[in-house]
Amino acid sequence: MKKTIFSIAAILIMANSFSQTTSSPRDPSLGIGFFLKDFLTPVNIRTYSFGKVLSNGNYAKPSDMSFGIDAHYYQGLTRHLDFKGSVGGCFSKFGYTPNNLSAQENFVLDLTGQINVKLFTDKAIINPYVTGGLGLTEFNTSYLFGSLNGGAGFEINVSNNTFFYIQTVYDFVVTHKNVDNLNYSIGYAEPLTKKSKPVKLAPVPLPPPPVVEKDTDGDGIPDSEDKCPTVPGIVKYHGCPIPDTDHDGINDEQDSCPTVPGVARYHGCPVPDTDGDGVNDEQDSCPTVKGVAKYHGCPIPDTDGDGVNDEEDKCPTVPGTKENFGCPEIQKKINELAKSVYFNSGTATISSKAMKPLNEVIDILKANPSAKLTIEGHTDNTGKAEANKKLSQRRADAIADYIKKKGIDASRLTATGYGDEKPVAENTTAAGKALNRRVELKANY
Repeated sequence: MKKTIFSIAAILIMANSFSQTTSSPRDPSLGIGFFLKDFLTPVNIRTYSFGKVLSNGNYAKPSDMSFGIDAHYYQGLTRHLDFKGSVGGCFSKFGYTPNNLSAQENFVLDLTGQINVKLFTDKAIINPYVTGGLGLTEFNTSYLFGSLNGGAGFEINVSNNTFFYIQTVYDFVVTHKNVDNLNYSIGYAEPLTKKSKPVKLAPVPLPPPPVVEKDTDGDGIPDSEDKCPTVPGIVKYHGCPIPDTDHDGINDEQDSCPTVPGVARYHGCPVPDTDGDGVNDEQDSCPTVKGVAKYHGCPIPDTDGDGVNDEEDKCPTVPGTKENFGCPEIQKKINELAKSVYFNSGTATISSKAMKPLNEVIDILKANPSAKLTIEGHTDNTGKAEANKKLSQRRADAIADYIKKKGIDASRLTATGYGDEKPVAENTTAAGKALNRRVELKANY
C-alpha cells in the first residue's frame, strides 16, 4: 500500500511540473467516472484468438465484469494534448495468483497516467481522441503490477471545458502474465476554477438626448395636450380612450345602444325580448308569445285543452271544468247512481238491483283515473248505535270490495261507516227512517 501511495504522489507531481512549462489551453480539471473492468475477454483472447472470441461469443457479459469508480485530474498540454491522471478501485470478481486468474472476489486499485490526443480543440462539441500511458495495479494489497495502456474515446463538451467522456482502454500487464484487462468507462469533469470575465471598458459618453416633451401614457400625445395623461387614448378624444357610456365593454363608436348595457353580438344592445315576458329571445322557446321562465318563456301548458292550465288542473289529461279544478263533473251522476244501491235488510249483502248502478260508477272511475271515491254507510236509529255503526261499516266495505274486484285500485277508495250519526231525515217516521238507511258515494280529486 505504501508503494501505491508513493506512486500516486509521483505521477501527480510529474503532471503538475510538466503543465507549468507547457502551454495549457485546458484549465486544470477534476472528474469522476464509473467503469466496468473486464478480465475474462483478454484471457480468452490470449488462450484462443481475437477472431474466435468474437465468433464464438466468448467475450465477457456485463454480469462477468466488475463495477468500479475512479477520480481524474486533467491538465491541458497543448491545444490537442491533455494529461490525465487517474486513481480508481473496484471489487473484482476474479482473484490473482502469479500466472493464474481464479474466480474469487478481491479489491483492485488502479493508478494510471495517460496522454489524450484529441482530434479537435476544446471548442468542439464532440471531440474524439486516442489515449495511451502507464499504469500500476494492486491486487488485494498483495500483488503490484505495471502495465501499458491504450484506447480511444470521445468527449462531449457541455460548456466552458465542462465535459462528459466515454472511453475504452486496454491494460497490457508487463510485469506478470494473464492479468490483462479491458476498462469501459464513462465520466464527467469540470475546471477547478472558472475563467475570469473580460474587463468591460467604460462606455464613451454620448451627447445628451434631445429634449422630448413628456408623454406619461405613451399614446403619442404630450401631457400638455392630453386630457387623460395617465391613460392611453386617441387624438379625437384629446388623449382619452374612446368612451363607453353604458360600461358594457363596447365603446360608443361601436355601440348601437350607447346608454344601455348590452352585448357585442347585438352591437352593444341588450338581447331582445320580443314578447316582453321578461325572458330574452335567446332563452325563450316561444319568443312571440308571453310566457314564464319556468317553461322557457312559453305559457303554462293546458294539456287537455279545457281552459285550466296544468298547474291548476287536478286532471291535466282529462277535460273538465274550472269549477271542478279542471276535472270532469261526475259527482252529480254518482249521486244519482248511489240512490239505487240497496242492501238486504239487516245484512251487508249488496242486492242484485244495486249491481247495475255500481257498474256504472266503476265505468266512471275508469274513465277518470285521477278521481277517488269515498264510500259512506248510514243507518236509521233502530237498534243499538254500536251495532248500527258496525253494520254501516260492513256495507261500505262490501261496496269497496266489489269495486276493487272490478279493477279499481284500493288506493282510490275510502270506506267509512257512520251508523245513525248523520241522519238526513227524522227517525220518527217510517219514511224518514228509509231515507236515513242509505249509502253515499262522493267523488274527489
